[in-house]
Amino acid sequence: MINVIFFASLREALGTAAIQWPAGAVDIHTLTGQLCAQGEPWASALARHDLLCARNQQLCDRTESVQDGDEIAFFPPVTGG
Repeated sequence: MINVIFFASLREALGTAAIQWPAGAVDIHTLTGQLCAQGEPWASALARHDLLCARNQQLCDRTESVQDGDEIAFFPPVTGG
């Protein structure tokens, strides 16, 4: 299983902070597609191209591979000042 975590506005849009997802996606891009295939609100929340992602608490891009037991986090860009 893959532990998928959602932060900030994603958590609000999806109504959950985390889910367990069956292993099988080869990379984060594929995982994102599988999640979006669940329909709304998943498709619109995760289709944003500015979302950041992390694998096992390390920022990465969506080409990063995914293994059973990984933690994948999605979060919107952070602004500050």
